[in-house]
Amino acid sequence: MSDIRVLELLEETGALKSGHFVLSSGLHSDRYCQCAALFEHPAIAGEVAGIMAAKLREANVEVDIVLSPALGGILWGYELARALNVRSIFAERGADGGFTLRRGFVLRKGMRVLLAEDVVTTGKSVCELLPLVEKAGAEVSAFAAIADRSGGHFKPDAPFHSLVKLIFQTFAPDQVPDWLSSIPVTKPGSRPD
Repeated sequence: MSDIRVLELLEETGALKSGHFVLSSGLHSDRYCQCAALFEHPAIAGEVAGIMAAKLREANVEVDIVLSPALGGILWGYELARALNVRSIFAERGADGGFTLRRGFVLRKGMRVLLAEDVVTTGKSVCELLPLVEKAGAEVSAFAAIADRSGGHFKPDAPFHSLVKLIFQTFAPDQVPDWLSSIPVTKPGSRPD
């Protein structure tokens, strides 16, 4: 039932969008999930994080700290940490393009880390955090996402929890149907061209 509630909240806040989108992968779609729209509403974001926190507790996931990738995962990680009553930190891309901890953020040996990402499509960004956890001698307790867009393809070595599964039809750039081509295109993702 909680998945229905989360889907309602994504729709209510305008996080689920229709149009013509070029995804980070380069594929085209008529649907897009922009969780930033959900995070414009702190009470709703808190409700969604509370639903995930309950799910994690039910699964006996133990967490000392939440780590998320900048930029998209920061607000989700923060809200989730608040719901779990643990610390929240985020990693940023460094000059080499890889993720690094700044701002005095640290992971310590033995910490149980929850990796948080708002929407997982390939899982690339959130998995790029793994070397930071390993280098610190910490351990990944689980991955947590609001939406799983991977179609079941994201299978990390730690448990993966999501609140909704979204399946959007996608098209290669040279196979965009006429009905979609007639709609002005936008590229809403967080990755630059």
